Amino acid sequence: MNSNKHIVLVHGACHGAWCWYRLVNHLRSSSAGSRVTALDLGGCGTDPRQLDEVRSVSEYVQPLMDLLKSLPGDEKVVLVGHSYGGLPIALAIERFPEKVSVAVFLSAYMPSCSSPPGLVIQEDLELAKMLIRPTRLFTEEMMAYGLTEERYGSVKRVFVMCEEDEVICVDFQRFMIQNSPPDEVKTMKGAHHMVMLSKPRELCRCLGEIAAKYR
Repeated sequence: MNSNKHIVLVHGACHGAWCWYRLVNHLRSSSAGSRVTALDLGGCGTDPRQLDEVRSVSEYVQPLMDLLKSLPGDEKVVLVGHSYGGLPIALAIERFPEKVSVAVFLSAYMPSCSSPPGLVIQEDLELAKMLIRPTRLFTEEMMAYGLTEERYGSVKRVFVMCEEDEVICVDFQRFMIQNSPPDEVKTMKGAHHMVMLSKPRELCRCLGEIAAKYR
């Protein structure tokens, strides 16, 4: 793994930066080492606000936007989103495509340029109905956002499939891949939804390969 690579980890709904702790340890202790940032989105983890105080998508994703905005002009990151975290990283790519060398959708919602990001949640409607109140998925507001080929479409994307995921099932993962084909698809055999906790070593190796390939 390139020691100059900066990997930014974005959690999914109901979680926070804490969920990456095993992976972070592996990434930082790997042979070449790596800069790693696992951040909390608005109202999550160590963010001082309660989730019901976060009123909009903009407030929810602001920590990620602030991080990318603060990067030196020539620095690019490997941006990793897990589960619902795929939508925040998509919005971040649209705003800062020049800051991202590759986006990794880790069994994550991966929107396309042809429809609003919120549509990908509606297409998995039963999950959205189950989670929308406790997690504030901002489904309706997400329908007002648009992703463009010129910005979102200009960044390399890799989708990492988790074969045993029972939250975002394999069929839905395949649907998103077919609907918005990424540059590469990787498969983690025997991986459940929280792959960063159950298979951190294997995920570290996978991200290392991606970081080395997409510079």
